[in-house]
Amino acid sequence: MEKAETLLASRVLIAAAALLGMLAVVGGTFAAHVLPKYLDEHAMHTFEVGVRYHMYHALAALAAAFVCMRWPGRLPIAAGWMFVLGVVLFSGSLYLLVGTGAKWFGMIAPLGGTSFIVGWLLLGLAVLAPGQKSTE
Repeated sequence: MEKAETLLASRVLIAAAALLGMLAVVGGTFAAHVLPKYLDEHAMHTFEVGVRYHMYHALAALAAAFVCMRWPGRLPIAAGWMFVLGVVLFSGSLYLLVGTGAKWFGMIAPLGGTSFIVGWLLLGLAVLAPGQKSTE
């Protein structure tokens, strides 16, 4: 990956991570102040798990962008986008499950969890793979 391409990819991923982080805070605020009036304890727990993993992986996507700046290449960027995809699939499916009551949304969550796992694997490989050179 060229330096300019790496910088652009990192900046786009940072912007996506910032958006995810903002939306996680909105979701957490919604869960704390609005949802308790409407949801039972189990549904609240499910929504809160979605928000928790949403925020964890917004931060992970941010970390992946910064790893790309240190160890440029496709692996850290791919890791970051796997985290973004995981948030959409995992947290998104939990939000939809709670919001609609449609149980089939729960079948999507494992795809998001798999995306998270792949993202973490790629992030580790980004710094440990043979031939990875640091920019320091």
